[in-house]
Amino acid sequence: MDQRDPHRKPKPRHSGPPPQRGRHEGERRPAAAAGLWLYGMHPVEAALANPARRLRRLVLTEEAEAALAARLPKPWAIQAERIDRDRLDAMLGRGIVHQGMALQTDPLASPSLADALKRPGPVLVLDQITDPRNVGAIMRSAQAFGAALVIAQERNAPEEGGALAKAASGALERIPLLRTVNIARALIALKAADLWVMGLDAAGSTRLSGPSLGGRRAALVLGAEGEGLRRLTRETCDELVSLAMPGGMESLNVSAAAAVALYEIIR
Repeated sequence: MDQRDPHRKPKPRHSGPPPQRGRHEGERRPAAAAGLWLYGMHPVEAALANPARRLRRLVLTEEAEAALAARLPKPWAIQAERIDRDRLDAMLGRGIVHQGMALQTDPLASPSLADALKRPGPVLVLDQITDPRNVGAIMRSAQAFGAALVIAQERNAPEEGGALAKAASGALERIPLLRTVNIARALIALKAADLWVMGLDAAGSTRLSGPSLGGRRAALVLGAEGEGLRRLTRETCDELVSLAMPGGMESLNVSAAAAVALYEIIR
C-alpha cells in the first residue's frame, strides 16, 4: 500500500442510562439483533471497561478468565461463562487468535462530528480503506499519537467487528470512529471547522512536515489500498502531501504510512 493507498445514539451497558448524543450524517449503523463478537485480551478488556458498550455475553476459558482478572479485576459488568477452547474455536472459526476469550456486544455508536472535534489532536479520514486489519491498525496509531477521531465512509469500509477490534488493540473503545455517507462533504465540514485538510499521496509535491503546519490543526486523508485517493477527494483537499523516504522505497502499507504521517504531524 503506498501513500496514495499511502465508537450515536449510544447504548448503555447493562446498567445506567445511555448518554445523550446527537446524530451525525455518518452515524454508525444500528446494532444487528445478534450483536457482534470481539475477541482477544486487549479488545475484550477495553470493551468491558467501556461504559458505552452494551454487553451481551462473555465466554472465557479457565486460563483466560484468570489472565483477564489479573488485568481487569472483578466484578465485571457481565457474568462470564466458562467455555473450552475447542468450542470457542468452533464458535469463532478456526484460525482466530482469540486467546481463550470472546465478548458479544452491540456496535458502538458515534458522537456528532461537532462533539468529536472537541477532542484535541489531528483527524484521520479514510477514503474507502476496506481491510479491517488496516483500519484497526490505523486506529491504534491514531490513539497512540493523540488523534481526535477517525472518519470512514459508510460504505466501502469494514464494519466494526472482531478483526478490526483485534488489530486496534483496544483503541476502538478509546477513539471515536465516525461514519459518513460522503467523504468530500466530510472534508468540507472539517475545513469549515478550521482544519487544514491534507491528502497523503506519493505524488504530492509537498513533503509532509509537522513544523510547517504552523500550529494549524490538521486532517489527514488516506486513500484506499491499491487505488489511492479518489479524484473528488483529492480535489477537495487543501493540499496533497507525501512522506520523505530517503531509503528509496516507493510506497508503504497504508497503516504504516498513517503512523509515520501522524508522528510527523505532532512532532
